[in-house]
Amino acid sequence: MIGQHNTDAVTLAYINLYAVLGTLENLCRLDEEAKALIADRKVSVGFAVQGGPAATLYFDHGTCTLKSGAERCDIRIPFSSAEKFNGMIDGTVTPVPSKGFTKIPFLLKRFTRLTDILTRYLKASPEDLQDPAFFEKSTTLMFYTIASAISQIGNHDKVSRTSASYMNDGIIRLSVKDGPTASICVKDHRLRTVKKEPKAPDARMEFGSISIARDLFDGKVNSLACIGTGDIRMGGMISMLDNMNRILDRVGLYLA
Repeated sequence: MIGQHNTDAVTLAYINLYAVLGTLENLCRLDEEAKALIADRKVSVGFAVQGGPAATLYFDHGTCTLKSGAERCDIRIPFSSAEKFNGMIDGTVTPVPSKGFTKIPFLLKRFTRLTDILTRYLKASPEDLQDPAFFEKSTTLMFYTIASAISQIGNHDKVSRTSASYMNDGIIRLSVKDGPTASICVKDHRLRTVKKEPKAPDARMEFGSISIARDLFDGKVNSLACIGTGDIRMGGMISMLDNMNRILDRVGLYLA
C-alpha cells in the first residue's frame, strides 16, 4: 500500500469507487466478454463506506452505470472504514453484504470476473500490450480511470484541494487525439468528471496520440517535455490547466 504520509485512505476510497470501479461503465462498452457477462442480468450493487463514499453500480442487460448513493440497491455491501473498502479493491478483505444474500452468486462469479477483466486492462502485462487492439482498450480505460481520479483527488486530497481552490468555474476538455474525451467540470472549487465531450470548454488539454497518452500514464515521459514537443496541446484558460496538472501529478501516487 502507498505511504500514508503522501496519500490518505479516504481519498483512495473515493478513487477506488468512482474512478476504478466506475471504469466498469466503460469496460462493459469496450469489452465483449464483459458485456456478455451481464447481457441477461439486471442487478445493482451498492457500496457504502463509513466516513467515505457511497455509490451503486447498476448492471442492466449489457450496460453498467455508476450513481452516487447506496440506498436503493439489490446487493448492499457496507464497510466500517475506508481502509476496509480499499482492502476489498486490493484483494486483502472479503466483503460481506448486508442485503441481497440471494444474489451473492452474481457477486462471486460475474462481478468478480468483471473486476478481473478490468484489472487485466488497468494493470496490463507487457505481453498483452503487444496486441494493438488490447493496447488501445487498455489505454482508453486508463484514460477514463485517470480522468475520474482527477476530480476525486481534487475534492478530497489535502494537497490537491489547495490546487482546486484556485480553479475558476468552468469546464476542461481532456482528450486523446482520435480517442476518448472527458470533461472536468469545476463549480465552487469542486470537481466533477463527465465521461463525454463538453459543449463549450473553457480550457483544453489533448494528448497527441494513444501511445503518447500511454507513455505519460506509465510515467515514461514528462508532461512538460511533451508540451515542449507539441505531443500535448493546451489552450484556453491556462490557470485552470496549471492547477489540474498539479492534481494530475498526484494521481500516480494513488493509482500506483
